Formats: sequence, C-alpha cells, structure tokens
Amino acid sequence: MNYAVIFAGGTGTRMNTKTKPKQFLTLHGKEIIIYTLEHFENHPDIDGISVVCIEGWIDYLKKLVSKYQLKKVKWISPGGNTGQESIYNGLNAMKGEIGEESIVLIHDGVRPLIDGELITKNIETAKEKGRAVTVVEATETVMVVNENGELVENVDRHKCRFARAPQTYIYQELLKAHEHAREKGINTFIDSATMMQAEGYTLYPVMGKPENIKITTPSDFYTFRAIVEAEENSQILGF
Repeated sequence: MNYAVIFAGGTGTRMNTKTKPKQFLTLHGKEIIIYTLEHFENHPDIDGISVVCIEGWIDYLKKLVSKYQLKKVKWISPGGNTGQESIYNGLNAMKGEIGEESIVLIHDGVRPLIDGELITKNIETAKEKGRAVTVVEATETVMVVNENGELVENVDRHKCRFARAPQTYIYQELLKAHEHAREKGINTFIDSATMMQAEGYTLYPVMGKPENIKITTPSDFYTFRAIVEAEENSQILGF
C-alpha cells in the first residue's frame, strides 16, 4: 500500500500576502494545495493521503476536500512549529491504520508541478531500494563558503543534485527516525532526506523535472502560473 503525507503548515511570510497562507492562494479559481493534492488523488497507486495544515485553516481545508471530492484524503492534522514537526504529525495521524511496511511519499503542499510519472518512479524506487529522493541536476556553479565568508572551493556540479520532493520511505523506518530525533531533542532537520541520512540510511535519487518548484515567493507563483497556462494552451492549440 502507498500513502502520501502532504504538509502545508507554513504561513508563507515570503509570499507577502496578508490574507491567506500561500497554499490557499488561487490560480484560475483553484487553490495551490488542491493542484498538489489532485496529483495524488488521481494516481492509481496512491491508497490514502494525510494532510498537515495550519490549525486555524483546517475547517477551510475540509471544505475544499469536500468541494473537489478528494476521496483519498483520510487524515488532516495540525501543523507543528517546524517542517519536521509537521511531517511527524502527518505520519503519526496514520499510526495503527496503515501497515508498517507501507510506502509513504512526503511532499510539499506548495509544490504543485509534479506529475504521475514522478510519483510512480518514487514508488518503484522505494519498493526496490527502500528509499527514494526526487532530485534535479545542479545547473550552476556550486561554491563552498568558509567561516570567514570566503569562497574557498568549487564543487563539481556534475556530481551535485538538488533534493526536492516527493521523498519516499518505508513507513516504519521514517516514523522511527522521527521518534528517535524527538527523543534526542532534535527539531531542526531541513527535510526527511537529511534526517534519514543522519540515521545511517542510504538514499537513492529519482530524477525530477526543473519545473518541480516550491511556491514560496511571488516570482515562484508567476512561474507556476506561466507553466500552467502554457500546458493549457498546449492542450487547446495542440502544440
């Protein structure tokens, strides 16, 4: 069985919006979080979805889930103080209701430009190797900065990858890693990949597409809008 944990617990301070969190901003009348959720809802291999949401917006999210008939959304949990806490809440909500060996895809609610192929490749890699992390190639020069703020080393970018999402794991392994971190009082892991690597697990890359961006700033939103409109025009005009 395969499940998704979609975390959308951020307030979106870099988006400069004072009315709605970034995941609830709309494009063509549809919220960003819904664009994201529909990819998992419509994927035949996804059996259930756990969403983590800002606590004050949970009722609003429930109305959207009903409006768009997202039948696979089975758990909605409040977000934590950090991304790490939010993911833990989403995992913990499923505890006892899914198998320990289930595959779980961790994904950002504001990363809506994924597709079914990427979800499939994550599931396949996790089933074969135990863990899968979506990555994209580094396309610019990567430099190392020392403690004095000096550029001291040029890293071969052909060996570098930027980690993105989904990131996919065995449920019991990821939950135990979170519980171990909580026992040690660690609450600052930037993502699941860094946590699992710290626990000693080997991670395996799944190549994603450059447009799989996270909608964090106004410019990200404009990029998202341009890509969606280009895809719509392609369908209508047959490009």
